[in-house]
Amino acid sequence: MKFVLKSFFQILVFIFIVFEVHGQQIQKLRVYFKDKGTIDFNPYQYFDPKTIENRQKQNLPLYDISDAPVSRDYIVKVNTIADSTGFASRWFNFIVSWISSELQYQQLTSLDFVDHIEIIPTVTVIYTNDPGIYDINNSNDDDPENLMKRQIERMGASCFRAEGINGKGVRIAVFDGGFPNVDQHEAFSHLRNEGRIIKTWDFIKNKEYVYYGNTHGRMTLACIAGIWKGQDMGLATGSEFLLAKTEIEREPYSEEEHWLAAAEWADKNGANIISSSLGYGYNRYFTSDMDGKSSLVVKAAQVAARKGILVINSAGNEADSKWKGIITPSDGDSVLAIGGISPETDYHINFSSFGPTADKRLKPNVCAFGHVMSLSEHGLKEADGTSFSCPLVSGFAACAWQKLPDLNNMQLFREIEKSGDLYPYYDYAHGYGVPQAKYFTQKEKDKIERTFYFKESENDIIITVLPKVLNDSNNLLAANYMYYHLSDSDSYLSEFNIIIVKQREPLIISRKEGQILRVFYRSFTDEFKM
Repeated sequence: MKFVLKSFFQILVFIFIVFEVHGQQIQKLRVYFKDKGTIDFNPYQYFDPKTIENRQKQNLPLYDISDAPVSRDYIVKVNTIADSTGFASRWFNFIVSWISSELQYQQLTSLDFVDHIEIIPTVTVIYTNDPGIYDINNSNDDDPENLMKRQIERMGASCFRAEGINGKGVRIAVFDGGFPNVDQHEAFSHLRNEGRIIKTWDFIKNKEYVYYGNTHGRMTLACIAGIWKGQDMGLATGSEFLLAKTEIEREPYSEEEHWLAAAEWADKNGANIISSSLGYGYNRYFTSDMDGKSSLVVKAAQVAARKGILVINSAGNEADSKWKGIITPSDGDSVLAIGGISPETDYHINFSSFGPTADKRLKPNVCAFGHVMSLSEHGLKEADGTSFSCPLVSGFAACAWQKLPDLNNMQLFREIEKSGDLYPYYDYAHGYGVPQAKYFTQKEKDKIERTFYFKESENDIIITVLPKVLNDSNNLLAANYMYYHLSDSDSYLSEFNIIIVKQREPLIISRKEGQILRVFYRSFTDEFKM
């Protein structure tokens, strides 16, 4: 299930595990091969020069067997048996096939180069469109352009811009349900005029044209690189782009295969970053499957990361549903999962999915605005969703990589976490907080002074804010937020919360033996082991 916008799709029908065509039952398979057959693979001919550059810069191999295409001989032989075939994955060495008889299945399993066959449920899910996008005439913000400024300045846009940093030289692959009007919209004229939309591909219809379909793609791209009437909507206005259409509104189970195909294509064509405001959850999986290794799409994301790509994905919009938690591929340990905060409160926005993963790893990793100003066909629109916090951080990541080009993708991943305005504090709503550009641009780090102290009684831990901090004239609401959590020795949180410090009364936390209390207030973090 894709969560592209809050309440974007409501499931109406979930049918057809196996369906009939012309009286025959059609079964979908993934046929996995034992090897790549006779390999004649030249990476310098196969890959875009940008891919070669990326691999060499990160000391990654160019001749890994997973990079070689699937054997054409194997594909031809499968084609002689199957009714039809589809996507062939070089990373996982399988081909998607459709059959209509048990005999065909037996014939495929008897091929000496076939390792195993996975039977895939053929599922049709029909959705109704309820995008949760608001015209600026119905805006909640008195000044829509002010929100547009704030959504990037909350990450410290001015620090990057002061050094001329705009993501130049970084190539970003955007996966979505289509990019209508991007080939004409004035907000993307700089990308078109400078030839920075490098390639496009529609993985549904297997063609280059992607400028149709769901408006969501246009809106996410705007939050990475749009410029509206001279004002930046995202931080990576100088980056290059690969645009992949991977989603359709009448969704078959193949969307995860489309995501994998797009990731392999992005790798082949030199992507540094994948920005994916897509995900799959309750209509396919259980929450226990959000473990970073169960879904096809998270396996694809993990391989993309091993190829040197920074994979950035929205955490999900499930907090106000029964599911609550993150959805895949944000559960991957090498996927930078992005949560959402409200521009009005500056903390967790009500729909943004909570962590952790099923195996108790921290998610989301960082967060950004989940209510933004984006683009309609000809003007501006407000929109809700972690779909938009993700591209905001993708633009941030492009700028950070431009600033520190010698980092590999996972080093950059960790540096973005460290740049979060809550770091080293974390929780399952905000991760390490909102990434800050000054972390990458300041030569000297800010001196952090103590803002509170602990005192223990027989049954409680007492947190008292220092008088000089209470007397501070800073009236910003966020400046008065105190975050705290309780964790075990493995860093798993049993509780986390935010309180507003308005008065001199101390905060009292009941003692829980064996737990670690961590508190963040005005950039200072301290912990108390009970």
